[in-house]
Amino acid sequence: MLPGEKVNAEIAHVRGVPAGETVVSPPYHQVFSTPRELVLFVARMRESAGGKPTGLKLCVGSRREVLAVCKAMLAEDVTPDFIVIDGSEGGTGAAPLEFADHLGHPLTEGLLTVHNALVGTGLRERVRLGASGKIATGSDIVKRMIQGADYTNSARAMMFAVGCIQAQRCHQHLPHRRHHPRPAPCEGSRRRRQGAACASFPAGHRGERDEDHGRDGGRRPGRAAAAHAAAPAQPRHIRTNEEFYERLVPGELLESPPREWAADWKSADPDHFTP
Repeated sequence: MLPGEKVNAEIAHVRGVPAGETVVSPPYHQVFSTPRELVLFVARMRESAGGKPTGLKLCVGSRREVLAVCKAMLAEDVTPDFIVIDGSEGGTGAAPLEFADHLGHPLTEGLLTVHNALVGTGLRERVRLGASGKIATGSDIVKRMIQGADYTNSARAMMFAVGCIQAQRCHQHLPHRRHHPRPAPCEGSRRRRQGAACASFPAGHRGERDEDHGRDGGRRPGRAAAAHAAAPAQPRHIRTNEEFYERLVPGELLESPPREWAADWKSADPDHFTP
């Protein structure tokens, strides 16, 4: 929901809505209602755009539904050019707190679910995976690439750079973008400082990413492997990501689904999101 008090003339023009009126986005899409229809809609979008890269973004809520979309891709021989996985820890802060705190899978689980689903159905090489959700440092970028992402998006860091997240007022529908403990500077000066902060933040990310990857002997960030990251499994026992998280092999779901995936794979229906 975009509260009416935030819909100024500029936003109203861009979104094609009346200024000052609340914009409520429906919890469903008006064009498609099944995985197959979603896949075909992506194909139509790409054709209408003259072949430009076309994809989708989602916060994973159900592995079965991810597999249903993969089955639809196989059935129609259509894949998006990219899929961006958003974690439940991400978000702008404008959503209701209950949604932000409790809906969707964290980025690690969501990213690995989609990566494994695409690998297991033999589709991974046809789809680039992006990761988005509280990515703010170079090590965050390397971690997500180890977990299967081809690239990362960083919106939260930009919001930190301009002081947005610290305000923690977006969900209260206040019109001010930034909380100022002291008297606010002039608008032009503030915007220049915020722009400079946003411009410098990504450069720092890339430098940290290259340093983190280089210290492990890697030449390119894209070659990071699951064995390069570790997490505590229990006191005094460290396991690598490769050991901690299940990794499917290409085509495994088509040939012989592993026991942990078999039930979801069987019930996944390309013509229904929820069987």
